[in-house]
Amino acid sequence: MVQVCLNGSRTAADGAAVPLTPEAMAASAADAVAAGATDVHVHPKTPCGRDSLSPGVLALTLPAIRARVAVPVGVTTGAWAEPDPAARLDRIRSWTVLPDHASVNWHEPGAEEIAALLIDRGVGVEAGIWSGTDAARRFASSPLGPEVLRVLAEVTDPDPSTAGASARALLSDLGAAHGRPVLLHGEDGSAWPVLRLAGRLGLATRIGLEDALHLPDGRPAGSNAELVTAGLREYAEHAP
Repeated sequence: MVQVCLNGSRTAADGAAVPLTPEAMAASAADAVAAGATDVHVHPKTPCGRDSLSPGVLALTLPAIRARVAVPVGVTTGAWAEPDPAARLDRIRSWTVLPDHASVNWHEPGAEEIAALLIDRGVGVEAGIWSGTDAARRFASSPLGPEVLRVLAEVTDPDPSTAGASARALLSDLGAAHGRPVLLHGEDGSAWPVLRLAGRLGLATRIGLEDALHLPDGRPAGSNAELVTAGLREYAEHAP
C-alpha cells in the first residue's frame, strides 16, 4: 500500500504544486491514484488555506475528491487545526460527511477520546505514533489499540543520515502494535530514506507533498503524482 499525502499543513508559500482548494485536491488525488496511490490522506482547508476540522470544509472537500477517485480518503485531526480537545470532539461530532479514516496523533491531548468517537462514528482510525514522543508507550497500553485501522509510524527526524536508525527505533518501541498494520513514513529530509526502509521491510508507506517537496534526486516535485511515481519506483528497488 502506498498512500498519497496531498498537502499536509503546507501553504501557498510552499509552492504552486501544493493543492489548497477542494478542486485542486480532487485533481491532485486523481492524478496520484492514476500514478498508483491506493489511499488518500488530505488536510481540508479553509479558503484562506488553514487546516480545518469544520464540517462545512469537510463537506466541500471529501465529495470533491470522491467524485474523482474510488480509493479510501482520510483526513487529519491534528491539534493544530483545533487546539482545544473538547472543541475538536465537538467538530468531529458535527461532521455531516465522514471520511473513510482519520489520523489521530497519540501524543496529543485528548487522542484516546477522539479515537473512540471516530470509531463510534464508523470512521477508521490511523494511530499516529511520532518518533521523539511518548506516543508508542501510550499506544501500547491503550484499550483502543486493537480497534484502530492501522498505525502510522511517523519519523520526525529530519536528518537523512540518522532517519533510518530513528525509524528502526520507533518500530522497536511499537513492538507488536496490537497486531495492527503499520504504515512507515518520514518527512522532509527523512521522507526518502524511510520510504526505502519501508520497502526493505515490506511495510506500507506514503509519499506526497505533505512529506516531501523534492524528488529523490533533489529536484522540486511538480505534483503529487510525480512523487507517487518516484515513490513506487524507490519502494520496488529496495523491496526484498
